Amino acid sequence: MIVYHGSYTEISKIDLSQCEPNKDFGKGFYVTKIKEQAETWAFRKGRKFGHNGVVTRFNFYESVYDNSAYKVLVFDKYDDKWLDFVTLNRRLDISQPTHDYDIVEGPVADDRISQEIDNYILGKIPRERFLRMLRREEPTHQICFCTADSLLMLEYIENSKDINFEVSEISEPIVEQLMLDLDIDEEKATDLFFSSKTFGKLAEQSTEFYKKSWTEIYELVKQELKK
Repeated sequence: MIVYHGSYTEISKIDLSQCEPNKDFGKGFYVTKIKEQAETWAFRKGRKFGHNGVVTRFNFYESVYDNSAYKVLVFDKYDDKWLDFVTLNRRLDISQPTHDYDIVEGPVADDRISQEIDNYILGKIPRERFLRMLRREEPTHQICFCTADSLLMLEYIENSKDINFEVSEISEPIVEQLMLDLDIDEEKATDLFFSSKTFGKLAEQSTEFYKKSWTEIYELVKQELKK
């Protein structure tokens, strides 16, 4: 299966020591099978570090699920078990790591959910209310590779840097224009653009949308939003 990692730079060699702790599934290297999700991550991180965001592709060997040498945990949906696991990993007052799994797969706690998780930990939101909210969320996906052995299940695929550069150059002014025209913040504008059908065509090399100017692409986005 092809999976994607969004960052401010291409990741050809993975260094687990550079990964941040207290993430959904603990410290590890995260990928997703949803390309648009990785593109959103890449764009946000690229802007944060002053670089063009890049999506790195990998082959993920799913045979690991049948390999008894690896300890794997899979969450099929937002539920009590997912919530308890994510809450445990995100708590700063508990020593890390909190588990010994090689690979963990499941839904993502995005920025909004992360804030609500903090409120849940503080006891401000009842469990049932929080889970009902999660079940209304759009589908998300992530796989966390937590150990050095687990990285053997990933094979780096060299990216076409030119299209990544062009897409990033086009995306940045479009997000800024959406913020101005719709009077929304950067997070909402980014999500709106990266979830659009127009962006899907822009990111697809065969359409050659990346050769168009950002203003041309923006007109297509506006037409799509009107519908």
